[in-house]
Amino acid sequence: MMTTQTQSSATPGILLALGGSVVMSMNDLAIKALSSTYPLHQVILVRALIGIAVVCLLIAFSGTGFRQLLTRRRGAHLFRVSIVMISNVSYFVGLSLMPLADAVATAFIAPMLVTLMSAVILGEQVGPRRWSAVAVGLLGVIVMTRPGDGMIQPAALLVLLSAFCYAGSHMMTRHMRETESAAALSFYVQLGFVLVSSTIGLTFGDGHMAQAPGSTWEFLFRPWILPAASDLWAFAATGLAVSIGGLMVSQAYRTTEASLIAPFEYVGMPMAIFWGVVVFHTWPDRTAWFGIALICGAGLYTLWRETVRNKKDINVAAPSGDV
Repeated sequence: MMTTQTQSSATPGILLALGGSVVMSMNDLAIKALSSTYPLHQVILVRALIGIAVVCLLIAFSGTGFRQLLTRRRGAHLFRVSIVMISNVSYFVGLSLMPLADAVATAFIAPMLVTLMSAVILGEQVGPRRWSAVAVGLLGVIVMTRPGDGMIQPAALLVLLSAFCYAGSHMMTRHMRETESAAALSFYVQLGFVLVSSTIGLTFGDGHMAQAPGSTWEFLFRPWILPAASDLWAFAATGLAVSIGGLMVSQAYRTTEASLIAPFEYVGMPMAIFWGVVVFHTWPDRTAWFGIALICGAGLYTLWRETVRNKKDINVAAPSGDV
């Protein structure tokens, strides 16, 4: 049962999730802008270097300093970094092949997966109404993958894989919250990105495995090129967005129930449509709008149910005259 105090304590987590999701939408915009020219591993390396610099700067001015990076949970960090890595690579390859709003809408199966995993793995209470919302969201994802076109889009399947790994990473965040700070969680992810993207760059950066234009893996195996001055904004935006937004979302999941935080990430959907229209001049088609409506509707319903339930719990818990 949620009291006035526990609802109040959830407010910072909710605000962090909302703000972090808005900031992270800049990452999708920047990656989409760079995906037609640069290889993914080059973009991720630059992004991770900027991200590490931002995290280290924040740590340096924090009360505990770099001591918070000390950890005995190396295996847990390695597993979390691995699934975040798979999530990012599969999502960005899919993003390069799909309209921005379509890719983000498909990826929004992740909050529903978080709800499901929070019940199965974390033991959080999930009622029948929330399960119904998950089912509706899954229907929306099926619409977004467009199986009626003859076959499910490979790009959409990559985004679905990304969503599953993304949800798993938040389960790990909740699992590690007692011993690891948000800064440590972000730092080790960025360090993993630096190591892996550098290795891929040294192996494939000369372009000897470059794929044909428009192929699924073209974004991954292009040769490295010197960034143009006109593209520096996108490199800076993705680095700042993933470090600042990632810290905010990680802290939200560390401090607040995953099934409560997850629906607030849907703020990224209108942001994706906004960026897609303003920057890339692409509107979702009718099929995409239908899928988006189902997915976002499921998330908004979950959010509404949480609000109603919290008010009822406060009314029950508060003494007479306090509400």
